[in-house]
Amino acid sequence: MQPTYKDSFKIPEPTAKSKARRSPTKDNPEFESPPGAKGVVSPHVIYHPSFIRTNAGAHQKQPGHKLVVYDVFPEAMVPFKEAGATICTSPGDVVMRSSCVITMLPSNAHVLQVYQGEGGILESVKRGTLLIDSSTVDPSIAKAVAAGADRQGALFFDAPVSGGIMAAASAKLTFIVGGNSAEFAAVQELLQVMGSRAVLCGPVGSGQAAKICNNMLLGVSMIGTAEAMNLGIRLGLDPKKLMEVINSCSGRCWSSDVYNPGGFASRLMAKDLSLAQDAANHSQSPIPLGALAHQLYRIMVLSGWADKDFSSVYEYIKEEDK
Repeated sequence: MQPTYKDSFKIPEPTAKSKARRSPTKDNPEFESPPGAKGVVSPHVIYHPSFIRTNAGAHQKQPGHKLVVYDVFPEAMVPFKEAGATICTSPGDVVMRSSCVITMLPSNAHVLQVYQGEGGILESVKRGTLLIDSSTVDPSIAKAVAAGADRQGALFFDAPVSGGIMAAASAKLTFIVGGNSAEFAAVQELLQVMGSRAVLCGPVGSGQAAKICNNMLLGVSMIGTAEAMNLGIRLGLDPKKLMEVINSCSGRCWSSDVYNPGGFASRLMAKDLSLAQDAANHSQSPIPLGALAHQLYRIMVLSGWADKDFSSVYEYIKEEDK
C-alpha cells in the first residue's frame, strides 16, 4: 500500500476553520525563461522566488513551516537566507531534507529536468514525500512526473496558480489542483498557507488542463479589451468614461476591471497559449480565437515586447494601427 501524505508529514494543529473543511480521511525555446530550477523549498514547501521574494520573512514565520531553499541563481536565495531559510546546493539536496517539495518552473523541459534529470528530485525522494508542481505545463508532463513519483512511493499533485505577484505577496493565490482526492484535504491546508483557495479539478493533469483553459480565455479577453478601448478612443470617447461603461455593463471582465499590470510577461502568455494550442491539436478541439491570440502574442514576443506585461497588447495594437 502506498503511504499517505499524512503518514509521513504531521501538519500543524488545525484551526476551527480548517477542522470544519477537512475531510475524514513541449516546449518552444522562443518563449522560455533562463534555464534552471528557480524555486524555494521547505521541509514542507518549495516556493518560486519571483512570487514571494518580497515577503519571505512572513512565510518563514508560518507555524510549522521551515524553508529549505535552492535556486540556480544564488542571488535569488539571499532574501530567504536572511529570513532564516536553509540554503541547499541542488534539487536532490532539497528533497532529502523535505517531507514536501513545491516547484514552480518556466517550461515543460525545466520540469522534466528538475524531476527526472541527473541529480533531480526523483533520484533522492523518500517514500511518502508530497510533491507539488505549481508550474504551468502540458498535462502530459504532470502525468509523466506523477508516474515516476508513484514508482518511488511519493505522492504527486499538479497545482498551477492564478492571481499573479500581488496575490502571491498577500497569500491570495488560487491553486488549480489535480491529484488524489483522498489526500486533497491535507494538501489544501498546506496550499492555503500561500493562497486563499485551492480547487481540486480531478486526477493528476487536471490542474494543468484547467489552468491552460483559464489562461487562454484570459489572453483572448485581454486582446478584446485592448481592441475595444482602441476603437472607442478612435471614435472620440473619453477612455475613462468608456471603461466606466464597460465595467458597469455586459462587457465587464477581469481584464477590464481587476487586472493590475506588472505581473505577467507577454512571453509567458505566449507560452501558455502555445500549451493551449498543443492541447487543442491533441484533443481535436477548435479554438479559433485562442489560435489568433496565440499568434498575436507570438508576434509581440518576436517584436521586442517579450518582457512587457501582457496587457501591453493595448499599446501594441495602438502602435500597429498608426
